[in-house]
Amino acid sequence: MSQTTTPTQNRKRSQEWFERAQHSLVEGVNSPSRGAAVYSPGPILLERGQGSDVWDIDGNEYIDFMMSFGALIQGHAHPALVQTVSDAMAEGSHFAAATSAEIEAAERFRRMVPSSEVVRFTNTGSEATMLALRLARAHTGRHKFLKFEGHYHGWYDPFLLNAHSHPPEQLGPVENPALIPDSAGIPSSTFDDVVLAPWNDVDSLERVMKLHGRELSAVITEPIMANMGCILPRDGFLQRLRELTRHYDAMLILDEVVTGFRYAPGGCQEYYGVKPDISTFGKALGAGFPVGAVAGPRAILERMRWSDNMVLHYGTFNGHRLTMKVVAANLDLLATEGTYRQLHEVGNAAIAGLREVFKRHRVKAIVQGFGPMFQIYFTERDAIHDYRDYCKYVDSKRYSQFINKWLDRGIYMTPSNGLHWIISTAHTEADIAALIETADLACVGLG
Repeated sequence: MSQTTTPTQNRKRSQEWFERAQHSLVEGVNSPSRGAAVYSPGPILLERGQGSDVWDIDGNEYIDFMMSFGALIQGHAHPALVQTVSDAMAEGSHFAAATSAEIEAAERFRRMVPSSEVVRFTNTGSEATMLALRLARAHTGRHKFLKFEGHYHGWYDPFLLNAHSHPPEQLGPVENPALIPDSAGIPSSTFDDVVLAPWNDVDSLERVMKLHGRELSAVITEPIMANMGCILPRDGFLQRLRELTRHYDAMLILDEVVTGFRYAPGGCQEYYGVKPDISTFGKALGAGFPVGAVAGPRAILERMRWSDNMVLHYGTFNGHRLTMKVVAANLDLLATEGTYRQLHEVGNAAIAGLREVFKRHRVKAIVQGFGPMFQIYFTERDAIHDYRDYCKYVDSKRYSQFINKWLDRGIYMTPSNGLHWIISTAHTEADIAALIETADLACVGLG
């Protein structure tokens, strides 16, 4: 795409198809994040993508900065991946049997993730975090686990607490957070084994671990809080968390479903120098194909080996042959010299440019994050550090209005402030120039 985007207000066919979808699909979509709860008056129906660009059903062209919520690390229709898929389909996409493809994918995975002695592939990130918790419980003989406010680890029942924003008065005291289920249909007893704690606060963490540490099978955390945009860990927080989990013999599960293969070949655990007991992956691993992974020491993952006291993990589509072929090809591309330097440089250029635009227009907004993932917050704060900051100080409605202006000008991004901007290997300097130009236009009158 050129450095100038084009207007995209004509979405007549998108609306017609969305109305048609109401007859067959709940809300007209297959995930609420795609529907009218986020996109008003309805979603933009995308039909095709190439590189960093997508086209909707009305023929409008956009630069894509959502990138399938981070799954499309190589952008759309990367030629090497297209060829890989074509060749794999011609030979048979899936057998539900052992294949060389899953072995080659696992070997590449282990080379990139130093904490991974062995790996088990799943179909989604949600499945991976479910399995990680089961492994931790089996290995420690304990049932309770700690999760942090605002973190999302998939839609498994015990994880679905306080993962969405709520009015600050509903959150309860920091010392004893209110348990707010994210879904109906979950028995309250499900949360009897969950300890809920604030994130990014070492003092609170030490207090909670002193109270509950000996009861915990695991502490699960995202290394970067990605369900409230992009909230970075304070200096030393992850390292102290690692020390405390070791002290209390609780497993540290690092949920890298969002961050894995994005910031460094070995994910955020490599970037921040934190070695978890178990880590989970998804999204960027599959370059657009559904996949998850659980990785860690053999002593822990070997509990899935067939026996009378095994950790059960079945799945017809685990290690799906076509997906494994894509995973191997994707990891080869990511291992190419200079890939991560490019991702960081392009992302940092976007962040710096957006910050300059907001400053020039005197818009009270911050751009938080670095390199290949970031988020914009309309706030008077200098930084957003945790879930409570997000709930209290972020104007997510204004963000949604702002993104809708960008959608009208050819920048594709979800209006949900709880997600994040993604840089892929397909994004170019021209894309960033177009983004900054569009931001400049969208900021008129926003100060």
